[in-house]
Amino acid sequence: MTSVVTKNNTPKAKPLDVFVWNGVNRKGKKINGEISAHNVIELKAQLRKQGITPSKVKKKAKPLFGLGGDKAITPSDIAIISRQIATMLGAGVPLVQTIEMIAKGHNNGHMQKMLTDIGHKLSSGIPLSDCLREHPRYFDDLYCDLVASGEQSGSVETIYNRIATYKEKAEALKAKIKKAMTYPIAVLVIATIVTSILLIFVVPVFQEIFAGFGAELPAFTLFVVGISDFMVAYWHIGLGTIFTFIFLFKRAHRNSRKLRDQVDRKILKLPVIGDLLKKAAVARYARTLSTTFAAGVPLIDALESAAGASGNAVFRDAIFEVRAEVTSGMQMNLAMRNCNIFPDMVIQMVAIGEESGAVDEMLSKVANVYESEVDNAVDNLTALLEPIIMVVLGVVIGGLIIAMYLPIFQIGMVI
Repeated sequence: MTSVVTKNNTPKAKPLDVFVWNGVNRKGKKINGEISAHNVIELKAQLRKQGITPSKVKKKAKPLFGLGGDKAITPSDIAIISRQIATMLGAGVPLVQTIEMIAKGHNNGHMQKMLTDIGHKLSSGIPLSDCLREHPRYFDDLYCDLVASGEQSGSVETIYNRIATYKEKAEALKAKIKKAMTYPIAVLVIATIVTSILLIFVVPVFQEIFAGFGAELPAFTLFVVGISDFMVAYWHIGLGTIFTFIFLFKRAHRNSRKLRDQVDRKILKLPVIGDLLKKAAVARYARTLSTTFAAGVPLIDALESAAGASGNAVFRDAIFEVRAEVTSGMQMNLAMRNCNIFPDMVIQMVAIGEESGAVDEMLSKVANVYESEVDNAVDNLTALLEPIIMVVLGVVIGGLIIAMYLPIFQIGMVI
């Protein structure tokens, strides 16, 4: 059987399939599961190694139109398997066996398939960093460069500990930012839906009642009734406009770097939220630079990785400016000060690190401080927004109720 050869003379691996199996273990107990393999023969060989006698094996059916099936692989999944790899390498388990064990124990078919594929390539002698680069959707350049530096220095176990910590911190920071954004957005969306229902379905009922009074309605009631009439007549146009705007904006945001940069700059100027995002960007910068620098990545390359991981165009451009000035021979703390965007405390910590030769340790401390500040800022933001949101909801909903009952109160006073 001939194998397909790529331009670099590396055999192209056959894609793995997911199989569903039933069998009996050594104790005679019936068990079943899913496993990835190139074919049925390989699958049965894997099961026999585990002491399982397969009785039924079939290829897992692909879901119709791609719906359902296994969950997509998320950055959190990558953080989890990174920690698993670091732990098992620390326990002395060989790398190939580590990948195979994690693959067999994972309940996500997509992850199982990817890890099994990586394990097969590792077994054929391909370096781990090269195996990971074939899955750029899940392992970015920073991740692969760190693994490559660990392979070159013979310290993959140490590097994976740093990678796992970095990914865990990054995901925790991302979760905090999502928490800060999700709560107010969710409440405002619910408030908008409730208000729309009142204006479209409830207010017209009161309007029919008011028509039988034969009296002039208060100005506030007329204003609310006018809004209701407009929404009843044009709600479909308004809803279509909103969805069209969201769709076009998301599409433009995805395709236009200029628009993304403008949005990033505007967001940083928002009260409260802007300050939170600045702290998060500083935390990402410090954590990424600390991890890459400690792993032996040259400072120039480490700064490039930190720019990509900052998560904001303003900080990305500033870090590239720092990189350019450091390349020309300037100390990093001075280059950071020239950008006028980094806090004084961060600059002073970097200066101390440069003088003592412990830049990675100082940046790690900076990252810890700012990650803690982000956590506190999220809690404070939630506590601040709760009364504001309650007041807004009270004014809107209460205003609608008052507008509807105001004519009734006036009639009661006349009687």
